Amino acid sequence: MPAPILSPLAARALTRGLAPFTLLVAAGCAASAAEGPAADSSTSRAVAVAGGDTTAVRDGSVATDTLRERAVRDSVARDSIRRDSLVRDSIGRAGAPADTARRDSLRDERPVRVRPPVLRGRAPMDSAAIASLDRDSSRVTGWPVRGPQPLPGALLPGSRIIAYYGNPLSKRMGILGEIPPDEMVARLEKVAAEWQAADPTTKVVPALHLVATVAQGTAGRDGKWRMKMNDSLIARVDGWAKKKGWLYFVDVQVGLSTLREELPRMRWILEQPHVHLGIDPEFSMKDGTPPGKKIGTFNAADVNYAIDFLAQIVREKKLPPKVLIVHRFTRNMVTGTRDIRLDPAVQVVMQMDGWGRPALKISTFRAYIQPEPVQFAGFKLFYGNDTKAGQPLMRPGEVLRLWPRPAYIQYQ
Repeated sequence: MPAPILSPLAARALTRGLAPFTLLVAAGCAASAAEGPAADSSTSRAVAVAGGDTTAVRDGSVATDTLRERAVRDSVARDSIRRDSLVRDSIGRAGAPADTARRDSLRDERPVRVRPPVLRGRAPMDSAAIASLDRDSSRVTGWPVRGPQPLPGALLPGSRIIAYYGNPLSKRMGILGEIPPDEMVARLEKVAAEWQAADPTTKVVPALHLVATVAQGTAGRDGKWRMKMNDSLIARVDGWAKKKGWLYFVDVQVGLSTLREELPRMRWILEQPHVHLGIDPEFSMKDGTPPGKKIGTFNAADVNYAIDFLAQIVREKKLPPKVLIVHRFTRNMVTGTRDIRLDPAVQVVMQMDGWGRPALKISTFRAYIQPEPVQFAGFKLFYGNDTKAGQPLMRPGEVLRLWPRPAYIQYQ
């Protein structure tokens, strides 16, 4: 069957690289939607087909790549959070209510910083942004967070997780599905070794991170605007991780559904000791707006539900603590962070999820991760979108200059 013809809008969006709105696209495949009415030929485009899974995607949501970029830039500019204001705006700032001991500054416990040189070939603005990171450990309060004492078997802070993200049904959702599995696994091994060399004091643990519930451009039969991957696909990727002795994350984009509806069906895989969870507020559309039209949101109650869900599994099955990844690249993506309740059975990572040149990524990290300490920090690197303007991808030694140092690194 010939490859589908993309509309000009879809073609422009797809040439931008990895679209963060993770609609399943597999070039050269076409079929009718598995859910909802048959797609109109003028709007329905590429279809992902694997193991019997089929779903149509529509042009209007492919342009979310632009939406994400605009949201990051507008949000940073609107909040006007500069380096000089971080101390003033920090949750741990002087004069702020001492509502919880875990937000106290622990300056006397901070490790000696590793300061590798800025990579040659960087643009001046990026070199300046990276070099400026060395001052953050003495300026930014609230880190490390004084949380629950780690339980036996806890991964953090003693390890650093290096994960490859995506879905095997799409070459545009991330590196996990962009290249053949054997090549992808070999590449992750090499990247993990680079991180281990950059920080020999922290054990590196590789992971595969599957988007297991995917926001969609059509409502589907139940009107939830998301597609659930079948158990066979989830188990297949788990097999890749198990074969290498790696960690495995399943990620949920709820669309117009909720975590309460979506997480219970993931319990079977989360009951395994090496399997952990990611939740993505970008596609949590509480007001009924279709995914991709604007950036979604989770509140503290949503995050607390995920924590409680995982903690129950840990205690019932007598497992080591789970890791929960929460994506974030704007302020409103996660609201009420002070009300997030930590549990010793779950380790929460707030991941900076924005893409762009290093100066923009650092600005986003400083705006939305540094000032709101929850427990641990994460950082995302995009092979496509971070480098499309010609600048090289941030190297491990550069990312390690961030404060707090990320405990979880995700490549898309």
